[in-house]
Parts: sequence; structure tokens; C-alpha cells
Amino acid sequence: MTGFTLQDGLDYASVLVFALTGALAASRSQLDIVGFIFIACLTAVGGGTLRDAILNREVFWVADPMVLGVATLAAVLVFFTAHLLESRYRALLWFDAFALAVAVPAGVAVALADGQGWPIVLVMGMITGCMGGLLRDVVCNEVPLVLKQGELYATCALAGSLGAVLGGLASLGQGLSLLICAALVFTLRAGSIALGWRLPVYKSQPPSPGAPKR
Repeated sequence: MTGFTLQDGLDYASVLVFALTGALAASRSQLDIVGFIFIACLTAVGGGTLRDAILNREVFWVADPMVLGVATLAAVLVFFTAHLLESRYRALLWFDAFALAVAVPAGVAVALADGQGWPIVLVMGMITGCMGGLLRDVVCNEVPLVLKQGELYATCALAGSLGAVLGGLASLGQGLSLLICAALVFTLRAGSIALGWRLPVYKSQPPSPGAPKR
């Protein structure tokens, strides 16, 4: 039996915090406790499942079903305590920011351990960080955070993944590279939430007079 690794710790941390966000989304949709558990588990394992399937690895929660237990406990906790929060949506945003800052390094760590090149490392970091929240929001009939106009979300995941890759190229060591990744993700996401940091968005221009319609 292998020991508990940094990669395992990142997966567990991202599962726990993403499960909390899923349960908070379920509370906003006024679901029953089974609905809470379903949304929490879907959010918690969605990104990691797609990552592992693409990399042709054993899916992490199949290899270690205890992951589902962690997500379930988080869902039950939120079911009985969500009413104590002043703003469940605000709490969801900040828990999600923290989850993103853990899940992206988790995806990066898996891709690096799998011997993948930097383009795949970038994509796996983004997929692991973004897909769980995307599934959560779609199933709960919310506008996905990753698709909100100008919102820094996928950008945070990309920047963090890139930071980890550059850290590796600079021979900073895996631990420090993943820490840089997490710091970049959380700083950018927190700036978007608290300070309104945004990227410019595409705005269509009205056609000039006399231009043919398309």
C-alpha cells in the first residue's frame, strides 16, 4: 500500500471544498438531503473524473471511494447549517474560489506525475478546476461562474497552471510550483470577486448603413 501523497491531499481538499459549494447551490435550489448529496458529489468529483478519463487513469474516487464519503459528509453538514449563513451565494463564491485554488494544482500534479508535456498540464489544471463547478451550476439551473461576462474564472485556472509550469522550468521544485499555482489562482479569483477585476468582453458593432444583412 502506498503512502498518502501530496497529490492525494490536493484531491481530498478540492473534493471537500467543492462539495461544500455544491451543497450550498443545492440549498439555494431548496433540494432535499439526497439532492444535496448528489449535487455535492457531482461538484466534488466532476473535474477530477474528466481529468482521469482523458489521461486514461483509474478514476480517483473509484480507486478511493472514501472520497465520496467526504463529499457526503460535507453535504449533510451544509444541509443542517446553511440557514445560519447571512448570504449563501457569497459563501458559495468564496468557497468556490478556495476550491478552485486547490483543484487546479491537483490537476497539474496529476498531469506532471503522468509525465505529460506542458500543454496537457495546462489543460488538465483547467479541467480539474473548472468542470465540477460548471456541472454544479448547469444542474442547478444557474449561469455557470465560468461563463459569466468578463468574470475571471477559467483565466485564473490558466494562469495558475502556467505558473506551475514556469516554476517547474525554473527548477523551483514541485511543492513550491504548486504553491505558486494555488496563490495565482486564488489571488486572481479573489480580485474578481472583491475588486471587480474583469477581462474585456466582445461587443458586437451595429452594421453600417447600407451594409448587407448577414
